Amino acid sequence: MIIRAANSEDAAAITAIWNPIIDDSAATFTNLRKTPEGLQADIAARGPAFLVAEEDGLLLGFATFFPFRGGPGYAQTKEHTVILGPAARGRGVGRALMTALIEEARGQGVHSLFAGVSGENDAGVAFHAALGFREVARLPEVGFKFGRWMDLVLMQKFL
Repeated sequence: MIIRAANSEDAAAITAIWNPIIDDSAATFTNLRKTPEGLQADIAARGPAFLVAEEDGLLLGFATFFPFRGGPGYAQTKEHTVILGPAARGRGVGRALMTALIEEARGQGVHSLFAGVSGENDAGVAFHAALGFREVARLPEVGFKFGRWMDLVLMQKFL
């Protein structure tokens, strides 16, 4: 397995991994599907802050970070997303992606990295805790999907 910066040719494979998560899970609150064109723009804008894991030519997952909030006072605080395809789960791919992403963030002078995890995603909370993130807030009923309200767990790691 290799971890590398994403490129525009990865957009279709990332879409194929991400859209089933959007459609079928509470891991993200959005119901807006990703498009290859939108992901190509994100990849171009984020550069080395958008990583993929690849094995034998197959994209296994991705991790990326982006501004936590707007304005110069938040410039060294970022939020991230990490998504794995079914073939990657339980194999250390997420940890490898996040380790590389954290190092990239450190190299860019990021001071703190946030994870916004669905309160229904116990595995996501445990995954981030194992990487040294700690829960700093639980926002009750801020997400709505599948006809129900869901909590958002904010987890933070100082770099």
